[in-house]
Amino acid sequence: MIDFEIAKPDEQLNAKIDHKIDLKTKPIGALGQLELLARQICQIQQTLTPNLIKPTIVVMAGDHGLANEGISAYPQKVTHQMVLNFLGGGAAINVFSEQHQIDLKIVDAGVNFDFGNRPGLIDAKIGMGTKNSLTEPAMSLEQLKLAMQRGSEIVTEIQEEGSNIIGFGEMGIGNTSAASLIMSHICQIPIETCVGRGTGVDDEGWRKKVNVLVQVQTKHSGISETRELLQAVGGFEIAMMCGAMLQAASLGMIILVDGFIACAAYLCAQSFNSNIRHYAIFCHQSDESGHRQMLEYIGANPVLKMNMRLGEGTGCALAYPLLASSVAFMNQMASFESAGVSNKE
Repeated sequence: MIDFEIAKPDEQLNAKIDHKIDLKTKPIGALGQLELLARQICQIQQTLTPNLIKPTIVVMAGDHGLANEGISAYPQKVTHQMVLNFLGGGAAINVFSEQHQIDLKIVDAGVNFDFGNRPGLIDAKIGMGTKNSLTEPAMSLEQLKLAMQRGSEIVTEIQEEGSNIIGFGEMGIGNTSAASLIMSHICQIPIETCVGRGTGVDDEGWRKKVNVLVQVQTKHSGISETRELLQAVGGFEIAMMCGAMLQAASLGMIILVDGFIACAAYLCAQSFNSNIRHYAIFCHQSDESGHRQMLEYIGANPVLKMNMRLGEGTGCALAYPLLASSVAFMNQMASFESAGVSNKE
């Protein structure tokens, strides 16, 4: 597997960061989670004057062979149709990214469709979707390595273009099932409590989904390492996100983690290198069943709770303005001394 060297941020600056935050013209802690965000961003960037440069969201799309088992309310073709919608500017992530001046990159990680030479689409295709994990491993070791490598390369290119903050979203019919299987294995939680409605399956569809995933777990009951887990049940977009997140952390970038599927990719990344946790900001708690438990397992405090479950990186785009506000108060808000305001004695 690819080795990612991720440095833990130096803690020597922490006292100065806290001192600067506490001496702003406000009661200590009065800006709540904004203060925590400012502190983390300063730690990542090792500065008292942080900045967010060229924010970028990468949406990675891939198909899943398991979708052939009827685990989704939508047919597999919706994956490539939504990719075309992204490229046409018509999706929610397009609207929010444009609203907040965030660069948007769309990646074909492994969609079961031939896009040809489509303008605006990053072609990193590993295959025409994964295999059906109910009957065989979703991908080979070579495919897993290639997916993580291409994710790493995409992030490196974005960083070289000047970005220091990157968010990750996804698109893929069937990927909530893959994420549920990953969550169940890593968090050691029964699959039934991990499985949600995904694209909106009804009660009967939910029971069928659970039944299929129990069978998938039985099929791959011998796996122990994260590498084996991703091979057995992962998606190309999930594996690519995993490699991309690890590379972003190794480059000292701020990582914005979206919802349930992106968090599953993060869980895998964290198991490869736990130092990634210092660079990750969890943008929202989605309405997908299990995401709250996943965030609790990670020990994450999500920025937003908006009952969303769309994916696409939409949580990243909506949380970003709050990160910008945390940086703004850190850099522009007066201190008690500079404003001539009496401090608490």
